[in-house]
Amino acid sequence: MVAVWLVHVGQKLLLWGVLSAISLAGATLILSFLQMMASYAHNWLQMRPIPTIPGAYPFLGHLLMLERGGKEFFQQLIHYSEEYRHVPMLKLWLGTVPVIAMDKAETIEVILTSSKQIDKSYLYTFLQPWLGLGLLTSTGNKWRSRRKMLTPTFHFTILEDFLGVMNEQANILVNKLEKHVDGEKFNCFFYITLCALDIICETAMGKNIDAQTNDDSEYVRAVYRMSDLLHRRMKTIWFWHDVLYLLFKEGWDHKRNLKILHNFTTNVINERANEIKRDEEGKSDDKGTTLSNRKCKAFLDLLLNVMDDEGNKLSLEAIQEEVDTFMFEGHDTTAAGINWALYLLGCYPEVQKKLNNELDEVFGGYKVVKGSQIVLVPYALHRDPRYFPDPEEFKPERFFPENSVGRHPYAYVPFSAGPRNCIGQRFAMMEEKVVLSWILRHFWVESNQKREELGLTGELILRPTNGIWIKLKRRIADAS
Repeated sequence: MVAVWLVHVGQKLLLWGVLSAISLAGATLILSFLQMMASYAHNWLQMRPIPTIPGAYPFLGHLLMLERGGKEFFQQLIHYSEEYRHVPMLKLWLGTVPVIAMDKAETIEVILTSSKQIDKSYLYTFLQPWLGLGLLTSTGNKWRSRRKMLTPTFHFTILEDFLGVMNEQANILVNKLEKHVDGEKFNCFFYITLCALDIICETAMGKNIDAQTNDDSEYVRAVYRMSDLLHRRMKTIWFWHDVLYLLFKEGWDHKRNLKILHNFTTNVINERANEIKRDEEGKSDDKGTTLSNRKCKAFLDLLLNVMDDEGNKLSLEAIQEEVDTFMFEGHDTTAAGINWALYLLGCYPEVQKKLNNELDEVFGGYKVVKGSQIVLVPYALHRDPRYFPDPEEFKPERFFPENSVGRHPYAYVPFSAGPRNCIGQRFAMMEEKVVLSWILRHFWVESNQKREELGLTGELILRPTNGIWIKLKRRIADAS
């Protein structure tokens, strides 16, 4: 009997516990709902003066009105922008969340110039499973510190090293487009996007994925599928909650593609880190080359060595955040820009003709065979009438700052230029000025040779065949 009584007591206690848990959960839910309603009411009252798109429903806002398709949603947004062009901003509601649309320079300036309002929209949180808290998604001190650390990796001289990769992949693209010459019209968007993907993979990670020749790779498919899933999730409020999202097919698809993307970049980072370690130890990789001998360093190489103000390196997790961010941001945007440029040039042949003329001026119609010797002719370069009218006239004022504006930076290179320029150019200029100033402070100079009598000789340097013949007079001080 005692045992039976204990069982009944246990069952009652269990039932009481379950009911208490349900009651507590219910109370918590009700409290959360009331807090949400209070926030909703407060936001609604505060922003009531901002013009609102008509047709919103309580609690749902404009969700039932918004188009689901990307094309239709964009057209809808542009329609509202044009209809309300007379107002500085426009309000719509995503459920109970207010969204303010701005398209005026004056209002946009206030947002973009703020050093405090640097938090990204709530919708950016959906990027965090893929990108973590990298430059795109982080904020506050973490963003400021990371931005400061990474800015030097985008220095012009570093970016120049990537020209080789860009030229190589652009050449592959041109060869692929050859088959369409004199053929029917075709969609070039995907060709260019794959080229951009190859470029960002090699420059960001040092990994050649051959997207242009293997567009069916698992990683390439995952990149595009993830971009599509993120866009759909941002516009569908019932996909916002992580648990609810996994109740739908899209949620599981998101999880699967996320694993593919992260596995790929994790493996690349680990492989690259090991290469750097071997390089520091003076060893070679399996291909017999050290990292320092590679044709260029990838962003990943720079990230593996970058340090903060305290001398701390980025963690592997932080590096993955930034590499994934580069991959996300660094191909679709540039690919779209190239495609739009091609479309507009195709629509405006007169502009394309001007561009062709410029390309011919820059690149010529000539191919220089590898191994050729190049002779630069500074004497002729420095007498180009396009930059130096009346080139044989002695006019020192040509080089006044106000007269040098707009002149090609390589029109006058007495000390050469670029990485092989004269290391002693400052010393040389100082010496020439000092010696000339001493001579000219004491003497008046007269030249006794005509130009045709000089006899220019181009040897290791430009020399006068017959020397320089001058007369000197004592300089008379200005009595005034």
